[in-house]
Amino acid sequence: GAEERLGLPVAATVNCADNTGAKNRYIISVKGIKGRLNRLPSACAGDMVMATVKKGKPDLRKKVMPAVIVCQRKPWRRKDGVYMYFEDNAGVIVNPKGEMKGLELNNVLLILIIAAGSAITGPIGKECADLWPRIASAANAIV
Repeated sequence: GAEERLGLPVAATVNCADNTGAKNRYIISVKGIKGRLNRLPSACAGDMVMATVKKGKPDLRKKVMPAVIVCQRKPWRRKDGVYMYFEDNAGVIVNPKGEMKGLELNNVLLILIIAAGSAITGPIGKECADLWPRIASAANAIV
C-alpha cells in the first residue's frame, strides 16, 4: 500500500496471527522498498516483510522468514473516507510466493493438509485480502 500510512518500521515487533507456534515477530526488512539515506523502511497492512521469530517454538526461532502484515494499529484512510485501524499489529508466516506455511498440497496422497499455519485468529484488512488471496481464504473475518 502506497495510499496507506506506514505504521511498522524496521525493528518493530508484531504479534503472530496464525497457528504456527510463533508468538511474535521482529521485522528486519520490507520487501519492495528502495529507500532513502537514514530513512527506516516501513510496512503497512498487506506488505511482505522479512522477519524473525522472537518468542515461540524453538524450531521457528533464529531463522529469517517472509511474513505478511495483516493488521496495523496506525490509522489509514480508505478511498471512501473511513479511517481504519486495528487493535494490534499482526502478521502471518508465508512462503516467498505468499502461500501460508501450513497450506501446502501433499502430492503423494493429494489431500490438503490442515496443519500449523492454516488458521488466522482475528480479522484481517481488506487491503491485505485483495493482495493475498491464500491468506484471505484462511481468515475468519475481513474488514
